[in-house]
Amino acid sequence: MSTTLAPTTTAVLVIDMQNDTVHADGAYATSGAVEHAQSQDVIGNVGSVVDAARTSGAPVFYSRIVVYPVAGMSGTNAPIFQMLAPDTFKLDSWGAQIVDELTPVAGDVVLDRTRMSVFNGTAIDNMLRNLGIETLVVVGAWTNMAVEHTVRDAADHGYQVTLVEDATSSLSAEWQHAATSFALTNIATVSDTATVTAALAG
Repeated sequence: MSTTLAPTTTAVLVIDMQNDTVHADGAYATSGAVEHAQSQDVIGNVGSVVDAARTSGAPVFYSRIVVYPVAGMSGTNAPIFQMLAPDTFKLDSWGAQIVDELTPVAGDVVLDRTRMSVFNGTAIDNMLRNLGIETLVVVGAWTNMAVEHTVRDAADHGYQVTLVEDATSSLSAEWQHAATSFALTNIATVSDTATVTAALAG
């Protein structure tokens, strides 16, 4: 597997690497999400991709899903929104924070949203276009939810997308396999941490 990533036209997007999503003390620790994240070494692998991006000069974007503490604001139109509210990812809470190992640094962009896709509710598309970005490297959680929604929207917006399989995680290996082996194979290039970090290094 090989790939080419030009730092001047590539950005890395880190999705929902939050305490409630992947931390052992987070809200979904008993859902299987933490176990799968650990089996993927997702925190370590995301860190490697982010470090490679920063070293190469490629911009790094983080996005967090947040829940405002207002009854009904998250919506009840879909089960996923009902699942998020009202006690998880609360705005300004520990659960909504990005895990310590992946704390953003100066120059990184952090975008909050209330929907699944980062392209729905943030200005990321304008920001990427202003920077001349053509390729988006996507990492984070959960693969079959926010990651998949974002990858599809990125493709529809005209970006080439690389999904880093071992730098993403889901609720289980089964969910992960469905997303990376079937659902997204015609939308994105599915790669791995070693390949992507090497490509960013040039």
